[in-house]
Amino acid sequence: MIQLSKRAQNLKTSPTLFLVAKARELASQGHDVISLTVGEPDWPTFKAPSEAGIEAIQKGITKYTPASGTLELRKAISEKIKTELGFEYTPKEITVASGAKYIIFAALQMLCSPGDEVIVATPYWVSYPTMIELADGVPHIVECGEVENFKITPELLEKAINAKTRAFLFCSPSNPTGLQYSAEELKALAEVLRKHPHVAIISDDIYNRLVFDGTKVAPHILQVAPDLRDRTVLVNGGSKAYSMTGWRIGWAAGPERLITAMADYQSQSTGSPSSISQHALLAGLKVSEGDIAEVVAKLIKRKFSGLKELSSIEQFKVAEPQGAFYFWVDIRSCLGKTYKDKLVRTSKDFCDILLDQYFVATVPGAECGTEGFMRLSFAVSEETMSRAIKRMKEFVGELA
Repeated sequence: MIQLSKRAQNLKTSPTLFLVAKARELASQGHDVISLTVGEPDWPTFKAPSEAGIEAIQKGITKYTPASGTLELRKAISEKIKTELGFEYTPKEITVASGAKYIIFAALQMLCSPGDEVIVATPYWVSYPTMIELADGVPHIVECGEVENFKITPELLEKAINAKTRAFLFCSPSNPTGLQYSAEELKALAEVLRKHPHVAIISDDIYNRLVFDGTKVAPHILQVAPDLRDRTVLVNGGSKAYSMTGWRIGWAAGPERLITAMADYQSQSTGSPSSISQHALLAGLKVSEGDIAEVVAKLIKRKFSGLKELSSIEQFKVAEPQGAFYFWVDIRSCLGKTYKDKLVRTSKDFCDILLDQYFVATVPGAECGTEGFMRLSFAVSEETMSRAIKRMKEFVGELA
């Protein structure tokens, strides 16, 4: 019998991808399933990167590239960061890989030794803790609830840092809440981090262009604390703003020593990122600004439409998102009740019944480290969201 490693035995399936698979299975059985789970735009990849991908195939741009990505693409990423955030990176300080998720994975692999701690605040993206564990690290989970507006405070961050702390990992705008850190909040966190030079900072910026306050890009920690540049990793990719989820293309900018290690790690694992995806992303970075503006306008409209619909369910409380495309819904008043003699104890119970009986797939807050909530993606049409919320209202009305 094949013996699996301890790592394999402890490995957890991605909760969101598991739910996507379950929703598809129910749909294959003929059910009208509405999936609000996966963080994937419902609009197509923009015209420019799509055509560039076709061009890459037609022109034979289909061979291996450097493990860190083509020089042309890294230069374009450098220019993008300079334009959006105001600071410069050389191509040697940038690496491109098969998705922003793999970028985070590689960064953790290169930062963590066995027993090192990585600070993550709740609610978090479902994959953070497992990726830390796969790097032999220890997720140091900091509970941040409604009182903290679901964001880590300087006091909580200071309390969490110790001699074993290797990194602080956070996402703004947040998956799953859609909330973002203000410049003032980032400045306060920076003051804490400045006192602990052994702590690396991983800033997951994948949603930083999908912001709803009229600005072009979300506030960034390096804008208020440029002195932290030498220990900060910026993570981004094509998946969200450019709707290139299936192209699997992401990048990191950071200290050359770490970026070089990440690129070497990539060379020994995934090899080089897809040449076709790189060529497509290059076009997207150059000419898709208008497309992104249209997408943001669409998301703002969907946000307000969804909030209005959700307000019809008095048992729900919803944090108004400032970016990304998620509703973070407080369902605590629904827990402890029964549905057809079944006790609904947890957010998982609630979401399981919602999927199995009403065919609406959502992500339970427990998977994000915060019980009593659920995450809904509003990267779907207003009509689809409206139908989903009607089913939720019917389900909640059946609770006794």
